[in-house]
Amino acid sequence: MSQTLSASTLLAVPMAPLVGAVLAGILGTKFGGNWIGRRVSHSLTILGVFISFVLSALVLKSVALEGARFNETLYTWMVVGNLKMEVGFLVDGLTAMMMCVVTFVSLMVHLYTIGYMEEDEGYNRFFAYISLFTFSMLMLVMSNNMLQLFFGWEAVGLVSYLLIGFWYNKPSAIFANMKAFLVNRVGDFGFILGIGLIVAFSGSLNYTEVFGKAGELAKLSFPGTDWMLITVICICLFIGAMGKSAQFPLHVWLPDSMEGPTPISALIHAATMVTAGIFMVARMSPLFELSDTALNFVLVVGAITALFMGFLGIIQNDIKRVVAYSTLSQLGYMTVALGASAYSVAVFHLMTHAFFKALLFLGAGSVIMGCHHNQDIRWMGGLRKYMPITWITSLLGSLALIGTPFFAGFYSKDSIIEAVHATHLPGAGFANFAVLAGVFVTAFYSFRMYFLVFHGKERFEQNPDAHHDDHHADHHGHHAAPHVPHESPWVVTVPLILLAIPSVVIGYLTIGPMLIGDFFKDAIFVNAEAHKAMAVFSAGFHGPAQMAMHALSTAPFWLAVAGVASSYYLYMVSPALPVAIKARVMPIYTLLENKYYMDWFNENVLARGARALGVGLWKGGDVAVIDGALVNGSWKLVGWVAGVVRRVQTGYLYHYALAMILGVFVLMTYFVWLNK
Repeated sequence: MSQTLSASTLLAVPMAPLVGAVLAGILGTKFGGNWIGRRVSHSLTILGVFISFVLSALVLKSVALEGARFNETLYTWMVVGNLKMEVGFLVDGLTAMMMCVVTFVSLMVHLYTIGYMEEDEGYNRFFAYISLFTFSMLMLVMSNNMLQLFFGWEAVGLVSYLLIGFWYNKPSAIFANMKAFLVNRVGDFGFILGIGLIVAFSGSLNYTEVFGKAGELAKLSFPGTDWMLITVICICLFIGAMGKSAQFPLHVWLPDSMEGPTPISALIHAATMVTAGIFMVARMSPLFELSDTALNFVLVVGAITALFMGFLGIIQNDIKRVVAYSTLSQLGYMTVALGASAYSVAVFHLMTHAFFKALLFLGAGSVIMGCHHNQDIRWMGGLRKYMPITWITSLLGSLALIGTPFFAGFYSKDSIIEAVHATHLPGAGFANFAVLAGVFVTAFYSFRMYFLVFHGKERFEQNPDAHHDDHHADHHGHHAAPHVPHESPWVVTVPLILLAIPSVVIGYLTIGPMLIGDFFKDAIFVNAEAHKAMAVFSAGFHGPAQMAMHALSTAPFWLAVAGVASSYYLYMVSPALPVAIKARVMPIYTLLENKYYMDWFNENVLARGARALGVGLWKGGDVAVIDGALVNGSWKLVGWVAGVVRRVQTGYLYHYALAMILGVFVLMTYFVWLNK
């Protein structure tokens, strides 16, 4: 243990938000008698997250500049044989970076929520939820064992369920949170199977002990098959990541989760919950490096998600859903990097994406507030002059998203493309095409939204539904004139400005130490001989400025330019052309509008099939076999036998004598026959 990291300091990082959540959730709600008001509730939770952020920043400083590390057990919950179930922290470069990202974005969301949820009846409850979510995510990223990892994993899933369905009187929100809960249970089933296999064959839950036995696990076969055990373990773990990080086909919950308040979209779907799967795979890199099959599976799934979820963003008209599909696509990029063994690039994109995607989500919420609960981009336009701060910060976020040179997103996104180009897994060809095509698609739908919202003709007076929004007028007290957009209050715009700064500069400042330096040296393991993507990338890196200048002559840059130019021409210069194109390609549009019919398949095939199977097991197995044959059948058989035997038991002595004589006769006949 490094002397510069104390257990008490690290323990205070997750506990501060937990204390705020408990105080606001109990004393600030009907459950505890509403002892404290709104101001005290949000002050307590914001203070807790602020303390957590400051301590996380100090930890990051010690880790990055002084080489401090921490890996100890704080509490032993249970010992079963040789298996120890513990609570402990592992703090290295990967953990310290995640701690800062989670707490900073959470702090911005807490501040933003003061303005966004100003008049909501569940104000205190919402602050308790998001603070509890921060605690859960911190426990996940700080864990040094798989038991605590699983606790944090399930805790963020539970709180996301509460947040997505925050407006529990809204049917669409209830459907969305149940959908998120069920889809994540599918992924979590695979995740716990992977953990179970690790425990069964390594005898430990501790990261260090498991990684120390990785070589032994790689030599084993899955019982009863010729499959490599390590491949089965890694695929099971990744199925958990597919649910949590919304990878195809377990992505269907994330767009619908936009039914929750906008602040949780930024918190859950930008920087925290959806990145948990990416973090987990990076943490498990010593295991994944031993199976090319598992890595190729990760690569292909990520490529499918990156490209095909981007296509869905093109046809969306709900401002939050455009950003949601953008999140899906960018999570696909991170997953592609994991499959290419560029784990550090994946978490680097995780970090940069957290800032600019949180900025875009909060910017979308600011637009919704300014447009009086309208979130249909077809009824916006010209907001630049009404909402200057929201406009410029959203522009910066969009430029970062599409990978504009010198912006944060450029460094991480371009690094992913380079890493994929250098890998030699079987799925690399498709992945390379997907990430390149995704550049054009991302630029197109991002600036389609930007142009329709902030430029062109003002269309908000033509809105047929002035109160179509994610929380409706009955949840808020914003009742200004319906046709006059306005800039949001300072508690909304200040977080936008603070998020815009790292969205521009964080990539330039950190790409060297995070990707080329030794920031992740003992957190991420790469077999450089078998997987050379990072070695090839490092050899061609000559500094962030040179990388940005070189990008001006590369395909990704010009694909992004083409995407921006195409969206400008179609929606600003010739707005009738998209309508004509839509009419020509209606089957494709219908396919996209129905989201590749994944929801239809899940509801009509999987759900109905599961219901039919359940009814069949109930009626055929439970009612017919168990109740009918075993339970009822057994007593009927006993009753029938008893009835037959009862007829033999007459009570007359001569009947019994006759039976004895017949018995002796049968025995004599048998023995005579036997002696022949």
